[in-house]
Amino acid sequence: MDLTEQIGAFGDVPLDVEVELDRRQLTIREVLALETDSVLKLSRSAGENLDVRLGGVLIGYGEIVIPETTVNVRITDFNNQE
Repeated sequence: MDLTEQIGAFGDVPLDVEVELDRRQLTIREVLALETDSVLKLSRSAGENLDVRLGGVLIGYGEIVIPETTVNVRITDFNNQE
C-alpha cells in the first residue's frame, strides 16, 4: 500500500506552508519608523537555507529559485528530528 492509499481522504486537506527568511524583533518605535523602501537587516546571509514550516512546525529547508518572473522555493532537505 503506497502513501497516497494510506492517507486516504486526508490527502485533500489543505495545509498552510510558510517559508521563513528570518526572524527579527523590533520595538514599537522601530516599527512606526518603517516606511516605503525601508531595509530590515537580517541575521542570515544570502544563499543560506530558508526554514519551511507546515502548520508552524519546522519540516525542512529550502532555497530561493527564480525561474523567469516568479519567486519559488526548492526544498533542499527535510527536518528528520522527532
